[in-house]
Amino acid sequence: MRKASIKRKTAETEITVEIDLDGTGRYDNATGIGFFDHMLDQLARHALIDMTVRAKGDLHIDDHHTVEDCGIALGKALARALGDKRGIRRYGSCLLPMDEALVRAALDLSGRPFLVWDLDLPTAKIGSFDTELVREFFTAFAMNGGITLHVTRLAGANSHHIAEAAFKSVARALREAVEPDPRKGDAIPSTKGTL
Repeated sequence: MRKASIKRKTAETEITVEIDLDGTGRYDNATGIGFFDHMLDQLARHALIDMTVRAKGDLHIDDHHTVEDCGIALGKALARALGDKRGIRRYGSCLLPMDEALVRAALDLSGRPFLVWDLDLPTAKIGSFDTELVREFFTAFAMNGGITLHVTRLAGANSHHIAEAAFKSVARALREAVEPDPRKGDAIPSTKGTL
């Protein structure tokens, strides 16, 4: 049962996350931030992870706390659902085109969180959404999920396309990494014997 639920409550946000790593990509995300919900939907759909996110945040200030705290909660849910990571492929990568945009994501469910971010977005906003929050989400997700994550923009001029390609490429890489490896049974995918 590779499922997890996380509840996170602070003075700034109240978040509930439920995920199923062996799902079909069903999603039901409501954060109060339209563009961010759209990106979370892409993450679930392309990772084939069933995902429900409910967030209430201090949106009267800005979207920052809500987006970051959703990244924290989703990262923790992923780590909990993976358990000791027996039998998974561990690594994943994806080169994803979206119109003129091309984004590469590579990740390792190593337990050693690290983010290498080479994804500039040409505008400060996508609608009312601050584009700098794309990086904030993935930073929180990687740090709390124990993920070594590299995201690189190879081409692109449209901020919406670039951001969406980032979410989709990370999703596809994550799908590959969390999948059971049929050649490994329930072995830990590390010579150390632990991740």
